[in-house]
Amino acid sequence: MSPDAQSSNQPSKKDVSIGAYLLGRLKQLGVKHVFGQPGDFNMGFLDLIEDDEGIEWIGCCNEMNAGYAADGVNRVGVLVTTFGVGELSAMNAVAGAFSEMVPVVHIVGTPSTESQSQGALLHHTLGNGDFKIYHKMYENITVAQTVLSHHNAKDEIDRVLRECYIHSRPVYISIPTDICVKKIAADLSQPLVLTIPENVHEVEYAAINRVIGRIHKSANTIVLIDACASRHDISKELLDFINKTGFPFFTSPMGKSIIPENHPLFGGIYIGSVSEPHVKREVEEADLIISIGAIRSDFNTGGFTYHVSQAKTIELCYNRIKVFFATYEGVSMKHALPKITACIERMPSSTISPPYQHNLLEDDVKDQRITQNWFWHEVSSTLLQENDIIIGEMGTSVFGLMDIRFPPGSTFIGQILYGSIGYSVGACLGASLAATNVKERRRVCLFVGDGSFQVTAQEISTIIRHNLNPVIFLINNNGFTIERMLHGIKRKYNDIAQWKFDQTLEYFGGSNEVGRTVKLATKSDFKSFVSSILPATPSRIQFVEVMMDKYDAPRALIGTASFTAEEHMKEKVLPMLHEKLHKKEVSGEQ
Repeated sequence: MSPDAQSSNQPSKKDVSIGAYLLGRLKQLGVKHVFGQPGDFNMGFLDLIEDDEGIEWIGCCNEMNAGYAADGVNRVGVLVTTFGVGELSAMNAVAGAFSEMVPVVHIVGTPSTESQSQGALLHHTLGNGDFKIYHKMYENITVAQTVLSHHNAKDEIDRVLRECYIHSRPVYISIPTDICVKKIAADLSQPLVLTIPENVHEVEYAAINRVIGRIHKSANTIVLIDACASRHDISKELLDFINKTGFPFFTSPMGKSIIPENHPLFGGIYIGSVSEPHVKREVEEADLIISIGAIRSDFNTGGFTYHVSQAKTIELCYNRIKVFFATYEGVSMKHALPKITACIERMPSSTISPPYQHNLLEDDVKDQRITQNWFWHEVSSTLLQENDIIIGEMGTSVFGLMDIRFPPGSTFIGQILYGSIGYSVGACLGASLAATNVKERRRVCLFVGDGSFQVTAQEISTIIRHNLNPVIFLINNNGFTIERMLHGIKRKYNDIAQWKFDQTLEYFGGSNEVGRTVKLATKSDFKSFVSSILPATPSRIQFVEVMMDKYDAPRALIGTASFTAEEHMKEKVLPMLHEKLHKKEVSGEQ
């Protein structure tokens, strides 16, 4: 049934402003917060947001950070900017959401239709009378775009929001100042139609039969789960499939925690040649690999070092199924996977994957320095709790998190494909607000490096302003360690200014009542801090500076760097790095 369909017993349409209609539709998508910055072309719409009881306006320090926050809510996020300068500032964040397949609605307040039709020489333009140029820029980083008018607003709002939800990608909505307040006849009691179209029966039938036939012939099948399984909401269907088949499953770094990592069939994280040995062996020696929602980017595959043959791989994707070298287009995994599960005849396997094992480290009590591998092991074994939202910055943090096991109910947020430095701080704001909307408030743990933090640090002030309580671990290793691993290990361009991080909360307007700042320089310091915050979720911000050596790096980063750096860097940088690392604590080196 279309959004406009009505029955005789439904209420008649009422006049509502276009801006109010858009807000009503956003609330139907579960939107609770709108992020952005005010500008003279969006303030009429901001009035409507501020006066709406169901949505809260979150003013950020800049538009890019607002985009990161909208990305971090882990559902449909909304970003509002002004024309030109505002939307261009947000473009990097929207591009990241497009790359990572995150549904973000970017609403841009633009000059009036009269000013645009006259080609007026207005501020925020390029001075050439072209008011479409920014819109055109967004065509490559959004899945749908529209310019609202009095005549098309209702249908276009419904169309674009549906595209955002169905395809899990950003969309762009332009609202001229005079259009926002125009009245239209609309009935918001009619919900948006958000169902995914059914697969073509004949193609789906052929694909499912082929998949089931290959599964029943295999003696050693494993499942490899990647990010699209989460992006396109098949976690439940996937868990049903795992439970019925008894197949061991592994995930990519981007697929972490889609299925709980305490599941008895979880084997670990597969990162190609960077994987821990038992994981690499089980995946690559399997007779059949069922790949779900794969994103084969460089950092997600250990520098393109997957050693799995297409001749033994079945791929289930958002809009196709591939069985070895045959492709069935237009068959969505959302509809197909439950049918595959229903048809599987095999009982749960008696061969269970070995339990997930992290590299256990011998704790040298005489050496109190906090090293990367020790830190991440301790984070896994002593810090993380059930239902945590775990955010990792693209740097040593993401690579450290790759190797550790998350507790049940955890959610992982990172930007491994797009990898925009500073993303995680804005995402922490969005995730922290989202965590307040659930019945049992979830703890948010952010892990960010000192270099990345300096890019978007000002959003800490927004976190303070809204009385949020994340646990923020700032890894102070004196610069961009991930860049050092790839190139220029001793170059000055990988250095940063040393801030007084222990004054961060104070500088951004906080006090002892809103947060606590802690500096950890030894292993004993870390253990004492963990003991002080467990088991309860902190009621105020915990800003934790962790001191580490600038040439130290997690196992997975060292391995990935060895496959992605240029040949001359593999010859020069990595031997230098290995010489400086505490070798007894860096196991599984490639």
